[in-house]
Amino acid sequence: MLRDTLKTLLAAYGPTGSEHAVAEAIKSLLEGHVDSMRTDSLGNLIVEKFGSDEGGRRVMFSAHMDHIGLVVTHIEKEGFLRVSNLGGIGPAHVRGQKVVFENGTPGVVMLEPNTKGDGKQPTLEQLFVDIGAETREEAEKLVHIGDVAVYAPEFIALGKHRVAAPAMDDRCACALLVEMLLYAEDQKNTIIGVFSTQEEVGLRGATVAAFNLEPDIGLALDVTAWGDTPETKYPAVKLGQGPAVKIMDRSMIASPKVRDALFEAAEAAGVSVQREVLAFGGTDGGAIQQSRGGVPTGTLSIPCRYVHSAVETIDMRDMEGALKVLLQFIDRV
Repeated sequence: MLRDTLKTLLAAYGPTGSEHAVAEAIKSLLEGHVDSMRTDSLGNLIVEKFGSDEGGRRVMFSAHMDHIGLVVTHIEKEGFLRVSNLGGIGPAHVRGQKVVFENGTPGVVMLEPNTKGDGKQPTLEQLFVDIGAETREEAEKLVHIGDVAVYAPEFIALGKHRVAAPAMDDRCACALLVEMLLYAEDQKNTIIGVFSTQEEVGLRGATVAAFNLEPDIGLALDVTAWGDTPETKYPAVKLGQGPAVKIMDRSMIASPKVRDALFEAAEAAGVSVQREVLAFGGTDGGAIQQSRGGVPTGTLSIPCRYVHSAVETIDMRDMEGALKVLLQFIDRV
């Protein structure tokens, strides 16, 4: 079921700032299985499953719905689209890739030839999207300035356990949070599931949600980088070796009590976990931890190769292990 949930969420269009289709897919999966669902002013989908203990904690789990994209900045007279980035996407990631707009218009992304011969890296200003239009007027019937293209969705099975797709960051964690909400029963603490918006441009959705919800404890669910492919050995995280408990990244140093509760939950679940130290990047955890007077917060990560590419790759064994850890964590924290 975890794989089916993942496929459903990966198929939804949902770049930063336009996550509504992902939210609707999540609502359909959780309808009748939770105690409340609502959407706040920033588009965060907030789901609650009440705990059985009147003195229980309110634990906020956050997984972001948005993913990176290309926003149209202007249209040339020949019908080509010029674009800028939404989140961390650049020419090296997107050159030669298939993309799609919300209305279904497909396109391909290419770069101008480097005529200077200076050996410099290409820039976003040299990038364009070809949607098959021959004039500006023809293009404007299909796409407008401000529309956003994302990698065309494709789910690829790699071997027995691994899968690749665009938007794995962070739909795999959204799928994980959905499954946790479906399986959790009679837990003493209240689960607040936040499917957040605009993480890729500054943790904006989680910042607003944490401020309004005032959780006692926070846990971000996200992907992390990999260190198990040729010439890439850092961070010390490998696919198939279990989910990773974050020690720190650029946005936060994990609160020791939450971090240790994750290790205890993993031991109780019989799941091997990895220790993650990341010298770059951040997650919704950074926003939760600094909300109001501060919230004890950690992050559980899914190892993911080729982050922000069209073939973000995870191992389903890490996902299955993470679900077991979360189900133990909710009553141990």
